[in-house]
Amino acid sequence: MATPALADAPATKLVRCGAADCLLVKGNRADPKSPVSVNDHAISVEGGRHWRARLPVATVRAWSEPYARTLSVAVADEAFEARLPVGMLGTPKDLAMLVVRAK
Repeated sequence: MATPALADAPATKLVRCGAADCLLVKGNRADPKSPVSVNDHAISVEGGRHWRARLPVATVRAWSEPYARTLSVAVADEAFEARLPVGMLGTPKDLAMLVVRAK
């Protein structure tokens, strides 16, 4: 049985990397040499038991379904669903006006 700290799903966050935006994916693994994959694509990570990886948003879009809300992250033989930032894979809309009403 995995310890609670190692059983947590990986976390995601939008960050800047150079001139582009990246998705920071970070998590934990029992063995620092365990492979990590995102949506069935092997990725290289920094760190040992506490790992992190930066993926360009364009790459995440290419590897994901449109409007996806999660990423499939596999660490060794364990699969997790990591929540994506709200609206990350949506299509941007130009709003002419937004009406907010107080009740």
